[in-house]
Amino acid sequence: MHHHGYLWTGPKERFDDEALRRPPHPDPPPAGSKPELIQRYREVTAEFPNVGLPPLETAYWLIKPRSLVRGTWEEAKEAAVWLGERLADHAPRFASERERETTHLAQLVNAAAAQLHSGADVSYGFYLERPSYLSLAVVTCAPNRSHSELACPVE
Repeated sequence: MHHHGYLWTGPKERFDDEALRRPPHPDPPPAGSKPELIQRYREVTAEFPNVGLPPLETAYWLIKPRSLVRGTWEEAKEAAVWLGERLADHAPRFASERERETTHLAQLVNAAAAQLHSGADVSYGFYLERPSYLSLAVVTCAPNRSHSELACPVE
């Protein structure tokens, strides 16, 4: 078992485009569906695996391009340290003053280490100034507990 780290920042409006953050339904729209529905299905089918937006389900980071992996660690604690460093980097821009507090950030890192050690994924999101959004995730791989059928992106 190992862990992959992912980071995304961008406009909140882009993050809110949930259609591109969920995998397409396994079955295409039935024959005779509205052309807009068919076009949207094609768009999501083509873009979901390639777009850098955070997926709604954390495990689906594993089907995204390998280039989006920001780090790989064998130990949960190492992955949590990376997460803590990213939190510290972005904390000055957090929209919420409470989320900037070092005690709060340390609690998040400790909770992440425990979750990752148990084989679970970790995903955190924060509103930044302007309004932007920060998504941080560490996904457990080989196998992933919630979606064991997903292959490792770096093997």
